[in-house]
Formats: sequence, structure tokens, C-alpha cells
Amino acid sequence: MKCVDDFRLRLGKHELVPIMIGGMGVDISTVDLALEAARLGGVGHISDAMVPTVSDRRYDTKFVKNKLKQYKYNVANTDKSDVKFDLGHIEEATRLHVRKAMDAKQGDGLVFINCMEKLTMNAPRETLKIRLKAALDAGIDGITLAAGLHLGSFGLIEDHPRFRDAKFGIIVSSLRALQLFLRKNARTNRLPDYIVVEGPLAGGHLGFGLDDWMDYDLATINAEVIAYLKAEHLEIPVIPAGGIFTGSEATGFLEAGAAAVQVATRFTVSKECGLPDPVKQEYFKAEEKDIEVNGISPTGYPMRMLKNSPGIGSGIRPNCEAYGYILDSNGKCAYVEAYNREVAAHPDAKKIKVYDKTCLCTHMRNFDIWTCGHYTYKLKDTSVRDADGHYQLLSAEHIFKDYQFSKEGRIALPD
Repeated sequence: MKCVDDFRLRLGKHELVPIMIGGMGVDISTVDLALEAARLGGVGHISDAMVPTVSDRRYDTKFVKNKLKQYKYNVANTDKSDVKFDLGHIEEATRLHVRKAMDAKQGDGLVFINCMEKLTMNAPRETLKIRLKAALDAGIDGITLAAGLHLGSFGLIEDHPRFRDAKFGIIVSSLRALQLFLRKNARTNRLPDYIVVEGPLAGGHLGFGLDDWMDYDLATINAEVIAYLKAEHLEIPVIPAGGIFTGSEATGFLEAGAAAVQVATRFTVSKECGLPDPVKQEYFKAEEKDIEVNGISPTGYPMRMLKNSPGIGSGIRPNCEAYGYILDSNGKCAYVEAYNREVAAHPDAKKIKVYDKTCLCTHMRNFDIWTCGHYTYKLKDTSVRDADGHYQLLSAEHIFKDYQFSKEGRIALPD
């Protein structure tokens, strides 16, 4: 009987343990977590979601404070079109975050950055270009294009000196999305180095409809993508993601033709994960009934999260002057519109509730939206509970090696 360690992921000259830790945004996928994956011979992701905010928390910069100071005059204004990011600050924050990771990297693995197209930041094209460019400048091993179709992303950086050198991958949830990406980016004469096929059981934002996500399954989509690439004579590694909870499940995908697997849910309760420890305990305690897919994200994508996330129903004032990462090119955000609607409907209320949308920037920054994978309710089976009722946190190395070496559906408990 085989295990994950019997396979290898080949990306150019690199031969890797075929385990990729997915990019969990806003400092959940910390540098420390990504570095552990790289040290152990796999691939780890940091995220560029709200990087100026992460930089302030981790590296004592003042990007958010300075932005709020600049636009404080606009706080009470419902029109947020004036609130722009300083591209130089985005570049500086991204370079700092990436360099901290790359300077500390050890081992034979790689560190990638997860780049979300849906972080439109009131200037979608300009801010995406500077984030991609800065990550390449700072020496990132690779970039995974996420949360969007990225139909023009290659074109934004095709003149960068590392465009042919760094590894680029695309996350898709359907064969059609992959075909669109390949067709639109064909003129750059640059194929992706890997394809992450993300199924409907993944955590956070999903690439499916709110009402039909349960009609799809990862194995079917993954097989469709592999068959298409074979028919087109395209040798691009395919990496399934979403709901792969054990090493045996990972091995099954590898035996079916996948080049590696991307996993994340089990690493949310690792010591290296950026979630606060009390939140990790909420993940451990969750039952299947405590997990939902809802439409509260202003991005328009469905999201999977714990039902008891404090950010659900919160009517907090929009904090676009400090954050504003979801503002579109016209300075609009679905949460701002929902908030203003509720304020107008309840003019005398001291505190309002907004249930159909959430202020994703503020609540993700405060770890109040507890995004999670479908199998989060199984996390309690991966640890041991102390006498005081708390579950023991796991090391990223323990989880990684359990995926790498386990067989017969077994999960190794901590000592």
C-alpha cells in the first residue's frame, strides 16, 4: 500500500514532497507556517490579502494608520470613491512580507504567495499589478493566482525579468474556467506551471454557486481537467484541493494522476497558524451542523465558515478609510451599501445589524469571520483533549508528516 511519500511533485528543476499548504488569507497562513512546509520539502503559501495590515501587525509599519489619517475627512461619507491606496505603500508592504519569508527559508521546498484577484482595492488593475511585481522583486518562489479568473494577470507582468523564471499557478473550480484562462493568456506564450483544482468542500471563498455547490465533487472536476490536459498534450501538474483530510485520501488522488495535493483545514489548528488560540479551539469544537456556506461576502463569492463567527450579523461601520480592500473601481462595496440601507431604515437605532453582507476587511483583520473547510468538524479527531477541555494544538510538522506517511485512513495523534 502506497503513501504520499511514494510520489514526488516536479516543478521545473525542483522535486518536492507532493504536499502544498493552501493560502489562507489575512495572516492565517503565516510566514512561519509556509516556512515549515518548505523546510519539510513541500510547498507553503503566504497570502497577499491585506498585506499592509499584516505588515503593520508583524513588522511595526504604519500603513493603515497613515491611510486613515489621509482619508479621515471621508469617514462619514457614503461615497468611498476618493479612498485610494498608495501604490508605493502596497509595493513596500508586499516586498517586506515576502523578503521576511524568503530570507528565512530553509530546506528544499518552496514558498509561494496566494494572490487574490477579488482584492480590487479601488483600482483593480493597478493594485494587482504592483502586488504581483513586488512579490517577484522580493524573490518569491511562485505565485498562485486565486479568487478570480485572472484573465489578464499574465499580461500585467509579462515584461518582468522573472516572468519565465518564477512558478505561476492558477486556482480553478471547473474545466471551463481553466480553458478561459489558457485562451486569454495564450498571447503571452506562457503556460501555468501548475493548476490547483479547488472543489466545493474547500474553506473560505468558493468558485461555485451559493445554491448548487453541493452538486459538484472534487474527484470529478479533477479527472476532467487531467483528461483535458492529456488530450491537448499539455504537461501541467494538477493539484486537487478542498476536502482532502487524510494522507490516504491524498494518496488516492495521486494514484489517479494528480501531481500533488493542496491542503489547509488541518493546518488551521497548528501552532504556526495565525489564528488566535481561542479561535482554534472553536474549530476543534465545531460539529458538522455548525458549518455553513453563505453569501455574506461583499465579493459575490459564497463563503464557508462557522455559523458562530462574531462577524456574522455585525453592523460595524465600514472602515474603508483604513482598509477598503474590497472597494471596486468605482469605490463601491456591497457591505457599504447594505450598511447604509440599514442606517436609513433605522435612523434612531444606536446599533444596527447587517445580516446579508459583512465588513470583510475589518472582521478578517480581527479574526471574526471563521472561514473553514467542510471537514473542520473532524479536527477533534486529530488531537487529544486536556483535562480542562482544551484540545492540544499540533505542530505543522506533525500534520505535514501525517499526510506524508499515513496509510489506511489513519490519523496520527500527538504524543
